[in-house]
Amino acid sequence: MKQKRQNVYKSGHTGYNDLDTMRHSAAHLMAAAVMALYPKTKFGIGPTTENGFCYDFALPVKISESDLPLIEKKMRELQNLGYEYERSVLGTEEAIKRMIKSGQTLKAELLDDLRKTGESEVTLYRSGEFIDLCKGPHVKNVTEIGPFKLLSVAGAYWKGDEKNAMLTRIYGTCFPTKEELEKYSWQQEEAKKRDHRILGPQLDLFVINDDIGKGLPLLTPKGTVIRNEILAYERKLEREAGFTEVWTPHIAKNDLYKRTGHWDHYRDVMYQPFGIDKETYVLKPMNCPHHYMIYASRPRSYRDLPMRLSEPGTCYRYEKSGELGGLIRVRALTIDDSHILMRENQIHEEFNRCITMVRKMFAAFGLTDYWVRLSLNDPSDAVKYIADANVWKKAGRMLETITKDNKLRYSVGTGEASFYGPKIDFMVKDSIGRSWQMSTLQLDLFMAKRLGLTYTDESGSQMHPVILHRGLTGSLERTIGILIEHYGGAFPLWLAPVQIALIPISERHAPAARESAQKLRSRNIRVEVDERNEPMGAKIRDHTLQKVPYMGIIGDKEAASGDISVRSRSGENLGAMSTPKLLKRLEKELEHIV
Repeated sequence: MKQKRQNVYKSGHTGYNDLDTMRHSAAHLMAAAVMALYPKTKFGIGPTTENGFCYDFALPVKISESDLPLIEKKMRELQNLGYEYERSVLGTEEAIKRMIKSGQTLKAELLDDLRKTGESEVTLYRSGEFIDLCKGPHVKNVTEIGPFKLLSVAGAYWKGDEKNAMLTRIYGTCFPTKEELEKYSWQQEEAKKRDHRILGPQLDLFVINDDIGKGLPLLTPKGTVIRNEILAYERKLEREAGFTEVWTPHIAKNDLYKRTGHWDHYRDVMYQPFGIDKETYVLKPMNCPHHYMIYASRPRSYRDLPMRLSEPGTCYRYEKSGELGGLIRVRALTIDDSHILMRENQIHEEFNRCITMVRKMFAAFGLTDYWVRLSLNDPSDAVKYIADANVWKKAGRMLETITKDNKLRYSVGTGEASFYGPKIDFMVKDSIGRSWQMSTLQLDLFMAKRLGLTYTDESGSQMHPVILHRGLTGSLERTIGILIEHYGGAFPLWLAPVQIALIPISERHAPAARESAQKLRSRNIRVEVDERNEPMGAKIRDHTLQKVPYMGIIGDKEAASGDISVRSRSGENLGAMSTPKLLKRLEKELEHIV
């Protein structure tokens, strides 16, 4: 659960919306309840999150989720007292003394960090007996906090640094109405049932093995089927749209990443450089620089543009152990990447082309509810972004026009751009209403100039191309994880690792099952023959639990006629079918993909 970025201790006002303000106030209410129950607690920070709030504590006792109802009860008791949130300002030096005197060493440490930056004053908020250092704002009275629920307990390193002490983080959520809280609670319960970290191994799709390493998933044969089917469909879209596929190695000289600027902006997620023949190399964290070097390998003319290079390239990024999560957050990720080098007057056409591809991909996945975040730079941040205000404004206006022309619902995300340009991030809702960021289209007006990439125009002049960075779904690993949860493991026929399981009733029916299987395989249907010495009911149950779309039963009657008695994974009896009739049904279901 991603925390919202905020500086919680400087004086001033955050400008939060009403829901954030209420949730931030709920975090303080939770902290007050924890203090009342465990008086020797040391308090860390308590920001809002994407769906609620959290607070980090150094507790004098170990707690678990079984303790959350007790904390919730105390929160309601304190809320019923009707305290107001009272704001005051205190000098930083005096605040440090107070925190040390009260034993709040974590707060004192944060204040010392602020003092070193020159901050002379901080704000405090009191609610009843609880006083916290906080930027604010808060609701006026604790009774204005809507229905809340504590969700989970987790470990969290102090200041997010693995070298620091592990604190206890309590997550909660809060909504304006009971109905909204109940809907969210249902969504959370449903998400637990669909958790890909549980379903994936149960369905034999992927393995994470300590001998390989954290964040390095292994796709099993079944998981690899899903990966390959996604890639096959993507390659079909790319062929139709005029893309050409390339392959690049997994390492490169470190100097290349310094030239592109990735070293400065991605250093925290890049693995340590290593030496080969007295030269310094790194594992690639992205594919972009490699593709640029393919472009730069020979002179280019305006007739060569647009050049659309694509690659499902595996990249390597250091993610902290506590942030890893199944396939969603990994250290080895395969980005279904493309870089389109083009003339400036081709920008609209190429973005429209990529948006069409994204729409087709989402339709194939059954993801019909999505919007886009128009991710722009923050003009006040001179460190994160390449400095050229006019180019940023120009690029931002272009993307907003493209977004409107394609009738995409959008909101603006200031400060969410890549360091080299603004982007269109597709935010997709899954079957239970959760939002995921997937595809991204980025406009880069800087990198070609930075690297000296050129083409010759009609007049013979040397010009710099502009670049469209396209991630069709994002990373394939993340996409598979999202789809497991979206479908609850019950994949549509085109993605199902096993599309039909044939079940001979007894050993004497196995030859007929094998013969039918061969006919199905000859038409590219993924079929499995279950010849285990188990009762038929047990086999049907096992394949139902494995969420195989269709099962075919073969007994004496079917073996004699050549038919197959077909049933769906939902339990519907579809009756006896000849192999050609079954093939026709399956191929009709697949025809919009293949």
